[in-house]
Amino acid sequence: MQKLIDTHAHVNFAAFRDDADAVIKRARGAGISIINVGTQYSTSQKAVAMAHEFDCVWAAVGTHPVHLKKGSFEYADPDELDTTEIQTIGEEFDYQKYLELAQDDRVVAIGEIGLDYHHFEEGDDIVAIKKKQKEILLEFIRLANEVEKPVVIHCWDGYPDLLEILLEHPVKKLGVIHSFNGGYKTARKFIELGYFIGMNGMITYGDGFHRLIKEIDISNILIETDCPYLGPNEHKGLRNEPLFVREVAERIASVKEISLQEVVDTTTMNAERIFGIDV
Repeated sequence: MQKLIDTHAHVNFAAFRDDADAVIKRARGAGISIINVGTQYSTSQKAVAMAHEFDCVWAAVGTHPVHLKKGSFEYADPDELDTTEIQTIGEEFDYQKYLELAQDDRVVAIGEIGLDYHHFEEGDDIVAIKKKQKEILLEFIRLANEVEKPVVIHCWDGYPDLLEILLEHPVKKLGVIHSFNGGYKTARKFIELGYFIGMNGMITYGDGFHRLIKEIDISNILIETDCPYLGPNEHKGLRNEPLFVREVAERIASVKEISLQEVVDTTTMNAERIFGIDV
């Protein structure tokens, strides 16, 4: 059986409240391991708990930048007409609480952390929001360096600022730029710093990502679902799940004109190396 790993999932989210066990068992039955990623303290706690419950699951802990402000925004998969309103909690960052979570042996990364310059609402003090996001990102980098674990970074419309921060405040164990949606020239800048590029179902939505896939060596790619969001093309509009990470690997193989086995083997090896795990 081919071994795969979904390096960025949210089976710890409410979308899986009723059947998380079944979702994980489906993935495990297909040879797929999972890194469950927290986006606030409560979902980070849940990710750690689930990692202790299932041997094919690991955890990442962190605060998504949108959760630093209380409010809401409308989320829509690319090309989808339906939208979902997502509530943001305005979490107050507590270094000590996250440190205690991060020291757990089943925690393999700090994340999801980063910059989100896309989800602003009318009346937002954008300068202040960006300033806070940068400050908290630096705190999480400090945390990652203290526990000596890599980072899982979310970035939307903020790649220049992110590059500057990572250059000036290096992460000892590096990490991954998750759900990358920039161009191949920007991707190369992160790769030059030692970061992996995370690819998910977005790459199956037409040919917009083909040049990025072709230009980046497979040794620099991690595959992910970002479930329950961003389902691959055949599952658009439905709840995404780790089982579908294989379709991300299949698209990479098709575009690169290499074997699926090479994509599976190399991206799994990449994940094992950066996260210090054995799938």
